[in-house]
Amino acid sequence: MDYNRLAELLFPQIQKTPQEYEEMYPPRTLPEGAKVTRLGPSPTGFIHLGNLYGAFADERLAHQSGGVFYLRIEDTDDKRYVDGAVETIIDSLRFFGIQFDEGATRSGDVGDYGDYTQSHRGPIYQCFAKKLVSEGKAYPCFLTEQEIGEIRAQQEEEKVTPGIYGRYARCRDWSFEQVQEALQAGRSYVIRLKSDGRETVSEKSGEDATVRRVEVVDAIRGRLTMPENFMDTVILKATGIPTYHFAHVIDDHLMRTTHVVRGAEWLSSLPVHVELFEKLGWEMPVYCHTAQLMKLDEQGNRRKLSKREDPELSLDYYRRQGYHPEAVREYLLTILNSDFEEWRIANPDAPVDEFRFTTEKMSSSGALFDLNKLNDISKDVLLKIPADRIYEFLSDWSREFAPEYSNMFEDREYMLKILDLGRGDKKPRKDLIYARQIVEFISYFFDKQFRREDPIPAEVPQEDVNTILSSYLSTYDHSDDQSRWFDKIREIATELGYAAKPKDFKKHPEEYKGHVGHVSTVIRIALMGRAQSPDVWTIQQIMGEEKVRARISDYME
Repeated sequence: MDYNRLAELLFPQIQKTPQEYEEMYPPRTLPEGAKVTRLGPSPTGFIHLGNLYGAFADERLAHQSGGVFYLRIEDTDDKRYVDGAVETIIDSLRFFGIQFDEGATRSGDVGDYGDYTQSHRGPIYQCFAKKLVSEGKAYPCFLTEQEIGEIRAQQEEEKVTPGIYGRYARCRDWSFEQVQEALQAGRSYVIRLKSDGRETVSEKSGEDATVRRVEVVDAIRGRLTMPENFMDTVILKATGIPTYHFAHVIDDHLMRTTHVVRGAEWLSSLPVHVELFEKLGWEMPVYCHTAQLMKLDEQGNRRKLSKREDPELSLDYYRRQGYHPEAVREYLLTILNSDFEEWRIANPDAPVDEFRFTTEKMSSSGALFDLNKLNDISKDVLLKIPADRIYEFLSDWSREFAPEYSNMFEDREYMLKILDLGRGDKKPRKDLIYARQIVEFISYFFDKQFRREDPIPAEVPQEDVNTILSSYLSTYDHSDDQSRWFDKIREIATELGYAAKPKDFKKHPEEYKGHVGHVSTVIRIALMGRAQSPDVWTIQQIMGEEKVRARISDYME
């Protein structure tokens, strides 16, 4: 077979040579040890937590080493493409503070190694497919779907591994004339890798069942050995679009990627990628296969996070709920590196970027995602963020996701006082978790959002409610300090038969209706609509006398 002649027959339109592309995308000039990483999401309309998990690892590896982190859009699967998904990817990653040095953006590519969208790089992939065909390392396959189905049925009957390889690869050794005749007949074809791997055979067949193995050093999992690839994998589809296997190998080489961070689900494809790099004569990047994101089910068993069952897998969930990017980043580092929490305890106020991230400290067995722990970490993170920055974050979030709360941001100074409530105390309050929870938590400060949710304590008879509130209004002085203010409530309580101290009521419940706490709860519910809230006196100082009197009067009507 004249493979050069075959390559020209299949790819007459490809005039550029591989060497020209090597010169177009030369090795990067970077400091010694600098890493080049990439994030390659697919525009399917669903960008998930795993993308962000990998992005943080990519970003840290590149930026800690003085390297480059870029965004590549991997859209070769046109059947799964969703309009607007690329913009969603870019916006979501920007929201979580992912900073790319180059790659795809809303306004076009940034960087010298683009185009950074795979569907725009067709001639590059076809050039290297032509190279493999010209060297007898790939071939056109004209098998129809029906013929492939028949082969699979035969393989099932023979109890062998399904796929196109060895004796099942019917087009593998076609002559030039056979290929030419099929093309003239207008038959559709794909380009397959002509694998050098040995077919896996059953020991029952009596043949030599020894399987050659490939060895790869994974930066997370260490030394991996696995059976070599023997499948004649498709590298170019009938449309001329490459498969993921082929596209990523070419792009990672030409974009000079040094480290590939990707999910454990790609481990089974690694032998194919090893063979492709070998056949193209290129050095492989360092692979870093991350652990799957897991969660505990109701029985306490670990299971993989599911798109169908777990809304928290989608990044859109965190944006719509309004988790602060710094909180999400802090939490993800706790599951990315096993020593991060120890470092944070030793460095409570240090910027998170000072933490030295390493692949050696990444789990290989399954990263346990815990939404409750994210919430706890979010409380701590938000406590360290000044109120004015939280205000801006909430205002931006409301504008995009919850415009019904827009009135809450009209008076900036009023909102800042609310957000700072209790945060400077000796034991600071940690009530703020994420935007939607925050605006609902503080909604009682705003008449438009105010709702009374809790009932009056059972210890307070209905006939006492208006008496308590009326007495409170008649003695209320907005200038009272906290001590004088509470003394007045205590006087109201004792006059109506309530214990001045909760411990007195506990010792002699038969002597009192209740205690002063029950009386102050009536006031709290009239003002805030809730039995639990931060300090009432402080809340009143923020609300102002007019609103305080209006709320209580309204409750009494």
